[in-house]
Amino acid sequence: MSLAAGSWLMCCAVQVHAQTCERTDFETAVGTASATLRDMTNRNTPDFQDKLRALRDKRGWNTEEFVKAAAPLVADERISEFDQKSAEYLMKINNLGGEGANTAAPDCRLLDALRLNMAELVDTQTQKWAYMFGKLDAEMAK
Repeated sequence: MSLAAGSWLMCCAVQVHAQTCERTDFETAVGTASATLRDMTNRNTPDFQDKLRALRDKRGWNTEEFVKAAAPLVADERISEFDQKSAEYLMKINNLGGEGANTAAPDCRLLDALRLNMAELVDTQTQKWAYMFGKLDAEMAK
């Protein structure tokens, strides 16, 4: 798990069992997780693309060979599982966020569930990036 993801988990998911909460707490929780995911993507994508280009250069692949050979590094059964889990968490987050923020008196249990689902989403994405980098590093080592 990256430091950023770990920090987010420590920061936001640990606030479970809030006694009182407001609509803004739901918005803040979603905003914090969104920023963490955005930062993770912004940090990892260029590094991953650089490594893919380095692998292409190392192997001397033309564009067609590169597209074919790189496909399993970015799309396989395990990556699909990470994507499916992420989609499930996003659906739960969307439902919980909307439900919790649109009530007269926000339900703090929903806020707790929202935070836990967001922590799981961040963790799933962290695992996905680690898996993809591991596959790419293994190819580079060959």
